[in-house]
Amino acid sequence: MKIFYFILLLVDFCSPSAIEKNYLLGHFDPATDSRFVQLHSSHAQGSALNGFIRKEAFQAFQQMAEAAKNDGVHLYIISATRNFESQKKIWDNKWNGQTKVEGKNLTTISDLKERARLILQYSSMPGTSRHHWGTDIDLNTLDNNYFLTGEGLKIYQWLSAHAGKFGFCQPYTAKASGRTGYEEEKWHWSYLPLSKLFLEEYKKQISYRDITGFEGSTQAELLRIITDYVDGVACR
Repeated sequence: MKIFYFILLLVDFCSPSAIEKNYLLGHFDPATDSRFVQLHSSHAQGSALNGFIRKEAFQAFQQMAEAAKNDGVHLYIISATRNFESQKKIWDNKWNGQTKVEGKNLTTISDLKERARLILQYSSMPGTSRHHWGTDIDLNTLDNNYFLTGEGLKIYQWLSAHAGKFGFCQPYTAKASGRTGYEEEKWHWSYLPLSKLFLEEYKKQISYRDITGFEGSTQAELLRIITDYVDGVACR
């Protein structure tokens, strides 16, 4: 009965008619949205402390983290929901040279398309990030190399083997198979029962006219942001 009730709630919250364009674009405040829960130190560190995540995704993460702990693997969230304004700050700081990208001040690059492309290796344009939806989390560290050896490899192998049982998948895998868009992110995991619905609605509702309000937004269509980046995922 409890499982049936949860499914009814999920359908109610996530039916296409209930998924608003502003939500998909990140134009809302998760702190005042009843669908979100606040993160605390028992499950989060760094910038994720006191951040927010969708309730359904958090419930699944708690179950996954407990199962991982039983196997000697410790998972913690270092980034969760980022609304439009949060993503805009990250993007604009890189665009304006306040935050360097691979050691470069990008204001030295006059080709605006190339400047945007460099940021897009690991950061989304505001209005296009899966982190807007409250379904996606970054785990443990933002460093692919960490997950190649030692404790990091143990964590990644555990996630690869077990995360799917809890509804999570890695959207940005290696691009050798032809996946487009962002580079691989071994730390980024998505709660598919919700994010799959949001992605389909994004492709239906959002056009390039909606991707605006930040530095370099004119490059979105030139770089095929919706086709190659938003939809450039391994999770389906």
